[in-house]
Amino acid sequence: MNLKSRIKSFYKRLIFRMSASNNPLFINYYRYLYHPAPGTIDEFADKFSRSRKSVTLVQVGANDGINNDPIHKFIKRDSWKGVLLEPQGYVFREYLVPLYRKTEGIIPVNAALEWTDGKKPIYRISASNSRWAHGLTTFNRSVLEESVRSGYVTRQLQKEGSPVPENPEDFIVEEMVECISVDTLRKLYNLGKIDWLQIDTEGYDFEIIKMFTQSGTMPEIIVYENIHFSPGQKNECTVWLEKHGYRCTDFGPNTLAALQSVKNPEN
Repeated sequence: MNLKSRIKSFYKRLIFRMSASNNPLFINYYRYLYHPAPGTIDEFADKFSRSRKSVTLVQVGANDGINNDPIHKFIKRDSWKGVLLEPQGYVFREYLVPLYRKTEGIIPVNAALEWTDGKKPIYRISASNSRWAHGLTTFNRSVLEESVRSGYVTRQLQKEGSPVPENPEDFIVEEMVECISVDTLRKLYNLGKIDWLQIDTEGYDFEIIKMFTQSGTMPEIIVYENIHFSPGQKNECTVWLEKHGYRCTDFGPNTLAALQSVKNPEN
């Protein structure tokens, strides 16, 4: 690992520890000094969060809870409440639980969201537990296979000095994970109105959206990844949400869907 990578790694560990301990420097930076870039989801989330007395959250695919997580700072700064789902046992134990152990009102759950309760196979990179690797974990094996075919996984393994599997089939490993339905989730954790639904499931996002809307659960805001959708799937998802009363705005690889009744936060 070169010097630049070491410094970056040290910085990430420092920020993690500061957030996990609810360090006042971390909290007050985002409360008083943070200014999100105009025209971004961060700007919308910042104004939305500041305009509410409280925000109830469900996050599906929380991963480590901090890296590449657009809402972590708002959860900590403004004391959001809710449930964070992450099916990967290693990531859940080593990162998500320690990060939120001291955050009142946030409940990490070691499970995936599915149509029914039970177990289901999930697919992950076999040769690394780094953030880039467990961030690719998905129910959609074809999405992970494309990351392998493109050479992305090989480049990342080489960059961190991890062994590269000789056979393509050895790049991916299957694991069984616990699954929970929307109805069970709401009953178990006494969830009423959901203000913000954050989804990052590497290609399974549309299914998650359908689980909520078909169950009659209509979060005010839904943020999901569109980067793994084909043009047809992306359009289908947008049409679905519009039929259920949402207006959709793309922000690069992500889409924000807001119920028509939700006004834009005041400037």
